[in-house]
Amino acid sequence: MADKATPKTGGKGWIGALALVTLVAVGTGGALGVYLLSSVEQSVDARKRDEADKAVKVLAYTGDLGLRSVGSVVTNLTESGDAWVRVESSVVFRAGSLPNPDVTLAEIRADVMAYLRTVSLAQIEGASGLQHLREDLNERVALRTKGAVRELIVESVVVQ
Repeated sequence: MADKATPKTGGKGWIGALALVTLVAVGTGGALGVYLLSSVEQSVDARKRDEADKAVKVLAYTGDLGLRSVGSVVTNLTESGDAWVRVESSVVFRAGSLPNPDVTLAEIRADVMAYLRTVSLAQIEGASGLQHLREDLNERVALRTKGAVRELIVESVVVQ
């Protein structure tokens, strides 16, 4: 009978050892998972901070600048009376550089309208046409304000 009791005791020992090894493996895996998760979160947070710092450094306008809407300019194009264009824009200028901003904005609006009446539909088509329109309008605004306006921002262009 002593021989039959030995295999049962050995089987319980193996089951206990297997359960102990399993518990150690689960604990080690869980601890490693928590460690990796925290290190990945720290890495992501550091990367977000770096990107936020880079975004702040890229700002083109700093200081006491103002942004004022020029408003909508609606006029027909030079080729035909059927094609109409509507441009909405704003100007960026240093605070106090324009003695009377409302009058200056009205003059800019009139200049934009006068320029748009000389433009054909083919000249403002596509990305390069929009870029040329933007550059031409910026040049006219700089001449009108003697450089007081830093940039004319074209917000929307609708051709109908």
